[in-house]
Amino acid sequence: MQSQIHEFVVRPIGYVLDEKDPAEAPPEVKVVEILPGFARGLEGIEQFSSLWILYWLHQLPEETRSVLMVHPQGDRSQQLRGVFSTHSPLRPNPIGLSRVRLLKREGNLLYLANLDAHPGSPILDIKSGQ
Repeated sequence: MQSQIHEFVVRPIGYVLDEKDPAEAPPEVKVVEILPGFARGLEGIEQFSSLWILYWLHQLPEETRSVLMVHPQGDRSQQLRGVFSTHSPLRPNPIGLSRVRLLKREGNLLYLANLDAHPGSPILDIKSGQ
């Protein structure tokens, strides 16, 4: 039997910071601030070199959530494919997923390499990469 959930709430646990001190982090490094109420959840994270970061693609307009067919990587010379068979950000639930390298943790701040989220992106969850 299949149950249907029509709507549910997802709350951010943190955000990709808008600004960082260039002396602290080079441009390819992004800093994620975990909200104080979730900071205890970071205990032990330093033992992992890679993490999975789930985030909300907050800059996509609402109307893009109905797009189901796209040209892979926006290349119109490629045949249209379903969004679920691509890495397109256009999808019904604009959730991003990045495998990142944890460079360091300072309290509730994570310094990450390879995070393709934009500044201001809400962080939904973090999972260990191993």
